[in-house]
Amino acid sequence: MVKLIGTDGNRYYSWDLPPGRYSIGRKSDNDLAIPSRTVSGYHAELEVFPDGETCRLTDLGSHNGTTVNGVKLSETMTVKAGDSITFGQAECRLTSDKRATESASRQTATELSDVDPEKSVYLSIDEALKPLPSKITDLPELFPTLSEMARTLVLPEPKEIMLKRSLSLVAQVIPAERLAVLFTSENQNNVYAAATLLPEGKAPGTFTLSRTIVSDILTHSNAVLVCNPEHDPRYAGQESIISAELKSAMAVPLFVEGKVFGILYVDTTNPMHLYNDDYLRLLATFGNIIASRLLNYSLLQAREEMQVMEAELRRASLIQQRLLVSESPRLPGYEIHAFQEQCRMVGGDLYDMVILPDGRLLFLLGDVSGKGMGAALLMSNLLASFRILYDAPDFDVSTAVAQVSRQLFCFSSTGDFATLFVGLLDPEVHRLTYVNAGHNPPLLVSRDGSRRRLEACGLMIGAFDSCDWPVQTVELSGGDLLVVFTDGVTEAEAGDQQYGDRRLEKLVIDSRYLEPKEIAGKVMKDIENFLGEIPYSDDITMLLLKRNV
Repeated sequence: MVKLIGTDGNRYYSWDLPPGRYSIGRKSDNDLAIPSRTVSGYHAELEVFPDGETCRLTDLGSHNGTTVNGVKLSETMTVKAGDSITFGQAECRLTSDKRATESASRQTATELSDVDPEKSVYLSIDEALKPLPSKITDLPELFPTLSEMARTLVLPEPKEIMLKRSLSLVAQVIPAERLAVLFTSENQNNVYAAATLLPEGKAPGTFTLSRTIVSDILTHSNAVLVCNPEHDPRYAGQESIISAELKSAMAVPLFVEGKVFGILYVDTTNPMHLYNDDYLRLLATFGNIIASRLLNYSLLQAREEMQVMEAELRRASLIQQRLLVSESPRLPGYEIHAFQEQCRMVGGDLYDMVILPDGRLLFLLGDVSGKGMGAALLMSNLLASFRILYDAPDFDVSTAVAQVSRQLFCFSSTGDFATLFVGLLDPEVHRLTYVNAGHNPPLLVSRDGSRRRLEACGLMIGAFDSCDWPVQTVELSGGDLLVVFTDGVTEAEAGDQQYGDRRLEKLVIDSRYLEPKEIAGKVMKDIENFLGEIPYSDDITMLLLKRNV
C-alpha cells in the first residue's frame, strides 16, 4: 500500500491509500483535504491502481499548480514511491513502506499538536532558520535576549566566556535543565562538551549523542527535536542522548558559511516543558548567532597564524638574502655580477662567488627542485655544503660536486635535487674549468657576436646515489661574456608563450659591449615587458662574467 505524507507548514498529513481515486484540495469534501490558502478548492486527483504501487496524478486546473520532483505538472503523469509532490505550497511525498515513511517524516516541519508526541522532528538548517512564528516572537523576553546575544559578535572576550554567557541567554527563553555547546573531535566521529549550563550542584552527565544523530547533524546540517527519547525507536535500548530521564531534547548544528562548528544542545526532564518545532527554530536562531561568533574566532585565529607565518617568512627571507654574496669579488681583468629576483618571499635559487686561497675564482649557480620554504632550506644546505669545501687544498670542481650530491641524496627526500653550474676560473691563463650538472646551458658570447652553449655534462645532483660529472674547459678571450641563468629567465610565461632562449640570446648579443650589471638590468626589463601585468612564476637568477682584456 502507498502512503501520501506531507505538510502545509501548519499541519502534518499522513494518508494510507488503497487502490482507488482520490480528490485533493482545500475544501473539506475532498478525499484528501489540505486546508491551506495556497491549495485550490479542488486541486488535483490521484489514482492508485489495483497493484497498490502504480499511481497516476492529474492537476485539475489549480491556481498555484502541482509539481512532481520540482517539475510543474502539465498533464496526467505516472508517479511512484519516493516522488516529491507539491500542491501549491503544501509539500508531500509518496511512500510505499514504513521505512520510507519515517525517512520522509524526518524532513517535515510539524507542530506538536498535529503529530504523535513520541515522534522526533528533523529540519534542514535552511528550514529551521526561516522567520520565527508570531507566537514565539510575541514572547516579551525574546527580543531583549536576542539583542544581548547579538552583542557576542563584537565583544572582545575569550571563547569560553562567550559560550557560557550564550547558554545563560538561551536559558532565559527556552526552558531547559541542561544546556551545552558541543564541539566535534578532529575526525568528527565524536563530540565533547565545550561549555555547559546545569542545575546548581548537578554533574553534567555524559553528553553522548548517538552516532546517527551526530552524523545527521554534521553531515546534513539538520536540526533535531527528540520529543520522547524513552519511546523513540531510534533510541530505545540505547544509552539516552544524555544520562538523565529526559522528556524532550533538541540539538541544532552551529552552522555558518557552509561549515558546522559544533552542536547546540538543550534538554528537559519536566513533562510540562515538552518542546515543539517552534522551539527548535528558536534554538536554531540562537545557534546561528553562536556559530557566527565562532567563525569570527576562527578567522581571528587564522589571521594571527598568518601574521606569525608572514613574520617567519620575512625572517627567513632576510636570512636567505644574507646567505648570498652581497658584493662581487674583485678580479683584475674581469667583471662579475650576480642578480636574483624571487617570485616568493623565499626561494630555491642559489649563487655564490669567491676567490680561493690560490687566487682562482670559483662561482656557482643552482636551482633546487620545488618552491617556497622547503626549497629555501635545501638551497641553504647546498650553499653551506659547498662553502665548507672552499678551503680544501687543490679544490676540484668534479670532486666537490660529487660530495655535495652524495650528501643531498643521503639526507633528503626522494624528489629533492638541484641543477647546478660550477665554474673555476684561473685568471692567469684565462681558462674556465666547469661542471654543468643538468643545468640550463650558460651562454658564452664572444666579442664578435658569435655564441656557444656550455651544455650539461652530467645529471642533476642529489637524484642518484652516485654519478660522474666530467670536467669541461673553455678558454676566455678578451671581450668574452658568460651568462649563467636559471630556468626562471627562459621559462617566464605570458599566456601560452615563453620568454625563450632565442630572445635571451639576441638581447645578450646585442648588449655584449655593456657591463654585466647593465646587461642583467636590460634582461630583467625585457622580461618585465614580456610579462606585462603577469607576476613571476619562478625565481630569476643570473650570474654574468666578462673578460675585459
